[in-house]
Amino acid sequence: MNWKKLSSKYLSNHIYFTAREDRCERPDGQIVDPYFVVEMPPSVCAVPVTENNEVVLVRQYRHAIGETILEIPGGFIDAGEDVQKAIARELLEETGYEFTSYDYLGKIASNPGMIDNFTYLYLARGGKKIAAQQLDHNEEIELLTVSLEKFRKMLQQNEIVQSLHMACAYYAFKKMDGE
Repeated sequence: MNWKKLSSKYLSNHIYFTAREDRCERPDGQIVDPYFVVEMPPSVCAVPVTENNEVVLVRQYRHAIGETILEIPGGFIDAGEDVQKAIARELLEETGYEFTSYDYLGKIASNPGMIDNFTYLYLARGGKKIAAQQLDHNEEIELLTVSLEKFRKMLQQNEIVQSLHMACAYYAFKKMDGE
């Protein structure tokens, strides 16, 4: 069932956007040429719930879609970094909150027909603000806290449009609802 990669040529080679053109052979012998793949580092995101049962959201401009949107915090995992340490680091950097527990919810692939990475999903609980944000040079992030019920309504009303974050919220609510 797996394809055999016959050749590969890089079209772009950047830490956050590496694109290659592959020539492949399917098990039935048919050649697939070209097949384009975008390589990206693995990423993490979490539904972060404070000690007061509020969800910490981030509002930021996303240039690719030309809109400012609401999201849950997350980001790329550094090379060799433990996944749970990565989400704790991302939450602290983006929000200034530290959490007492992290429930692993699973992993998803955003577009496995073209993108090669996974995003690891978490539910972080017991959050307490302990520091100021420590943002990357290109990040402008506004924080917002909402009740769990308001967050659920925002999801139902399509106010959160980032698909990876929608999936994380789905699994987080299943966990919190005891399913």
